[in-house]
Amino acid sequence: MGNALFYHLTRSNAETLVPQLLGKALSAGWRVELRGATATRMEALDAGLWQAEGFLPHGLAGGPHDARQPVLLRAADAPPAANTPDCLMALDGTEVAPEEAQALSRVCIIFDGNDSMAVDRARDQWRALTGGGVPAEYWSEAGGRWEKKR
Repeated sequence: MGNALFYHLTRSNAETLVPQLLGKALSAGWRVELRGATATRMEALDAGLWQAEGFLPHGLAGGPHDARQPVLLRAADAPPAANTPDCLMALDGTEVAPEEAQALSRVCIIFDGNDSMAVDRARDQWRALTGGGVPAEYWSEAGGRWEKKR
């Protein structure tokens, strides 16, 4: 069982952080599910990842080669990720159950600290995951760089 890392965005957005986290996960040899609230959101992230600096191999869920994708972008209401992920990156307050997190090497909860509803949702997720026995870490960029907080 891995741990859950909560990323509190206050200076940047998910589109900036996600490629960095994906690069680290791929370097660790992990397959990744990137989960967002809607298919439209995932399509926008897909387009951004293809335009980003460096190459991050990925695909949108629903394609013929989903099981072979190192990174699979999936809307929360789509069928489960077929790429057998080691790491789940959750955006937009998408649900991550403690049982699901326990089966993974890592879960990343990425939320907008400038949106009070997103902060409340992240707090609820923290309580649910830690209450379910998942170790968690909180990371903030409020000081101008990413720092682990206690």
